[in-house]
Amino acid sequence: MMSAKLRIDEEFISICQQILNEDHDLNSWASIESSDQFQTDNYCGGFDKTENEFTFSFYKENGKEFWFQLPLRDVNKVIAGSITEIEIREAEY
Repeated sequence: MMSAKLRIDEEFISICQQILNEDHDLNSWASIESSDQFQTDNYCGGFDKTENEFTFSFYKENGKEFWFQLPLRDVNKVIAGSITEIEIREAEY
C-alpha cells in the first residue's frame, strides 16, 4: 500500500470550515454518522463512528482514489494553517 502526503488546499479548508460551522461535539458527529456528508469536486467524506474521525476519499485528476482521516481536534488546525499536509494512502477495495 502506497502512502503519500497531500498538500491541504482551499477546497479541503472549505470542508473543514463547514465542519466547524456545524458546531458538533464527537458524540453528536457519531450520532449523525455519514460517509458522504461533504462532497466537492475532489473530496468525499464524513464522520465515521468506528474510527471516531472524519474519513475522506481524495480523487486525483487521473481518477485515482486515496483515503485519509482527520480527527475533529485537527479541523481548527487545518483552517488556521498549522496543518498544511495530510498523510494519504491508496484506496483499497
